Amino acid sequence: MSEKDFYVEVMDYLPAIESNESMKEKFANTFYEFLQLQHLYDSAIETVRTYLNILDGEFNVKFQRNPIHNIESRLKSPQSIIGKLQKKGLPLTPESARKNLLDMAGIRVTCYYISDIYAIVEMLGRRDDLTIIKQKDYIASPKPSGYRSYHLIVNVPVYLSTTKQTAPVEIQIRTIAMDFWASLEHQLKYKPSAAITPEISQELRECAERIAETDMQMQRIFMEINDIE
Repeated sequence: MSEKDFYVEVMDYLPAIESNESMKEKFANTFYEFLQLQHLYDSAIETVRTYLNILDGEFNVKFQRNPIHNIESRLKSPQSIIGKLQKKGLPLTPESARKNLLDMAGIRVTCYYISDIYAIVEMLGRRDDLTIIKQKDYIASPKPSGYRSYHLIVNVPVYLSTTKQTAPVEIQIRTIAMDFWASLEHQLKYKPSAAITPEISQELRECAERIAETDMQMQRIFMEINDIE
């Protein structure tokens, strides 16, 4: 993104600064700092992605199967970061973003079986270079909506040309079935004309329960075929 494009988007997102020249100058002074911040978090994502791919390859060699179906990542744009800081009433600086926002970088991992999820969580926890900041098991304790997934926020070391820095990465790990439900629920929930009535919410929870039962059944079949206790 060019500097010009950056300011066009920021100005659209933050109408409060409009033609305020002093505010424009302030953003100009921090523009490259935000780009450096974005590079740091992008590098942290690549570090985690590389490790997950290594794990997946090792499983394939040892057990002739891949536990990971897909890996997707997302990185908040500078204008999105600024917008969130403004919404929270926080200073609009890269330092403020690093201190207060833990969701700037994210990875979603979809696995074939529930056991794969816990295996990956365990292996991430064994790494001495990663620090787990937060974790929540929404598989053992689903959200009221029926949502299931395992969430981690890990602090990731990034080795730059002259320094080592760290950045948090949010990791969501779920099965293909859990991801299917979550994607559709999200699409319905945020549809502009959506009216999620209590009856529809109940139906969505029931769908989540059936999908969870299918996940458990597929897990049992997998373990039986492979003689796993």
